[in-house]
Amino acid sequence: MKKVKKGEGAYALVTGASSGIGLQYARQLAQRGYNLLMVSNEDSVHERARDIASGFAKVSVRGLVLDLAETGAAESLHSYCAENGLQVEVLVNNAGIYHNCDFLDDSWRFNSAIMLLHVYTPTMLMYLFGKDMAARGYGYILNMSSVTSAFSVQRIGIYCSTKAYLQRISRSAHVELSGRGVVVTCVRPGAVATDLYNLSSAARRLGLALGYITTPERLAKRGLDAMFRGRSCLTPGLYTKLLDLLIRFVPTWALKLIRRWGIY
Repeated sequence: MKKVKKGEGAYALVTGASSGIGLQYARQLAQRGYNLLMVSNEDSVHERARDIASGFAKVSVRGLVLDLAETGAAESLHSYCAENGLQVEVLVNNAGIYHNCDFLDDSWRFNSAIMLLHVYTPTMLMYLFGKDMAARGYGYILNMSSVTSAFSVQRIGIYCSTKAYLQRISRSAHVELSGRGVVVTCVRPGAVATDLYNLSSAARRLGLALGYITTPERLAKRGLDAMFRGRSCLTPGLYTKLLDLLIRFVPTWALKLIRRWGIY
């Protein structure tokens, strides 16, 4: 692979880039002058890549369909970049899935997929691309966690737990790689106006009006700003910070009552 200077002809790799937050990360990285590799398990990523390319004539944009919920996905993606001469300066681990469902009631397939997608694949992408970045002496990694990483409650136990893992591995890597020119940032949003959570249109509009739901555009901007400033972690928004603080004081017996009463 031909080595390029910092910021010159470099690529940003965004997973889960065909919609929602990932698509906004891709758009805003293109605005900052990065070439893009947009990865998704959906064929629509090619159309999204063409849309972004049409708006940024000086930016090269590629779409790649790849199922990241497979054990060999990280190695395949890293090999693709090496074989095509793509020097990745920014890695955004954004791909994710979500079910509001009891652990035992969900499928084996989903429970396996979420652990691969939220834990195994992003870790190995950090490892493979992080090695390249450390060898060059610069690079950026952004991992999408969640404010739910602070607590594990019924119906989203695996989701909470995998997001907690992402927060912790991000902090460790931030410290380890800080002396090697690589920034690792974790973003922990609360509710975001995407299709991931299956919110009704009315609930989404109300949340946006009251400020406890944010837009993907705003979240992506804040996440990238935090990463390029070298921050370790970002928990955006006043409501999210309050939730992050208050939920830590909810005892297990209260969660059991909430479940018994059918509130959640």
